[in-house]
Amino acid sequence: MNRPAIAATARPAHADPAPGAAPPQPWADPKRLLWLFGPALPFIALASLVGYALTGNVLFCWPGPLLMHVIIPLADWLVGEDRSNPPESAVPALEADRYYRVIVALYVPAQFALTIFGAWLAATQVESIWALAGLVLTVGAINGVAINTSHELGHKHNAWERWLAKLALAPTFYGHFFVEHNRGHHKNVATPEDPASSRMGESFWRFLPRTVIGSLRSAWRIEGERLGRRGKGVWSLDNDNLQAWAMSLVLFGALVAWLGWAALPFLLLQAVYGFSLLEVVNYLEHYGLKRAAGPDGRYERCQPRHSWNSNHVVTNLFLYQLQRHSDHHAHPTRRYQALRHFDEGPQLPSGYASLLMVAYVPPLWFRLMDKRVMAHYGGDLSKVNVYEPARARLQARWSTPAAGRPRVPA
Repeated sequence: MNRPAIAATARPAHADPAPGAAPPQPWADPKRLLWLFGPALPFIALASLVGYALTGNVLFCWPGPLLMHVIIPLADWLVGEDRSNPPESAVPALEADRYYRVIVALYVPAQFALTIFGAWLAATQVESIWALAGLVLTVGAINGVAINTSHELGHKHNAWERWLAKLALAPTFYGHFFVEHNRGHHKNVATPEDPASSRMGESFWRFLPRTVIGSLRSAWRIEGERLGRRGKGVWSLDNDNLQAWAMSLVLFGALVAWLGWAALPFLLLQAVYGFSLLEVVNYLEHYGLKRAAGPDGRYERCQPRHSWNSNHVVTNLFLYQLQRHSDHHAHPTRRYQALRHFDEGPQLPSGYASLLMVAYVPPLWFRLMDKRVMAHYGGDLSKVNVYEPARARLQARWSTPAAGRPRVPA
């Protein structure tokens, strides 16, 4: 059940003025302080784990799953949506404001502090399987969200932001995301060639190995081609994949050298859970959507209609407005605080956080989303990015048996 959306009027109070109208008051970001919720996540988790170290209460090990699967979805339902956009006249100053960059950068040291403290607890303090499970899921959840932090940083041109983007990926050993997302996914999004674009009828559990393996292969190929154009081999120190993976090796190696081999299972398990959170979000973002191919075989330019979006406020605050995904694909370097809502972009029924658990249960996901995909394409299955093994089932489901015509869901 969704709360009513915050209405988007034709000309919001903060919109650019009509010709001849009196100039409005300077626009101020109403969410300016609320963006601090993003970097607050690792600090909240760290404080909870300190509580476990002091009291031994296993419940303190579980703030990650509690936040991701209970508190944030509930808050999304209570607060609802906000479809308002900053006026274009305010965007240059909004993007230049360093405050928003500091907010993103703050996540990384807090993430590392949590990872190190969690590894210490797992190797020296934990005596219960429930405590260890909570630690894995909590640290993995925070490091999974850190991949989104890397996503925000990695699209920027500043060297320090791009370096931090690689560093944020170190705890999940997913450094190739830096290459594949920026130079692979953004090129091939919403096409059958993209390993990170899920297909209608494809469950998350079938999508997961395909995207993990496909993204790794794509990142290695992309970087090999880039270095080849510069006359360098793929094993060059300039290989962005190798640089990012080296950060993971240093982190994991240092923690194992300090804490012993008992820390390694914890580090590996939280990494797997962390990057699986990224991939379930990937699963949500483009499910079933496809860019049309022209007579020459080239795909049309990516448009707002090729990404699923959500304006649920709370998840957007924690994920640096990732849910305004259409604008991100149109303008990858646009900073999170300036991303816009597009009315023509298909909308998810809830925020990402609320849909994670649904995506894990394929019958629920298909029932929720397949009708939305078909409605988006007017009932025409030929326009959909379809999981081929499911095509016959989908054709039987969405075509009337008598006429064979596509059926538009209610």
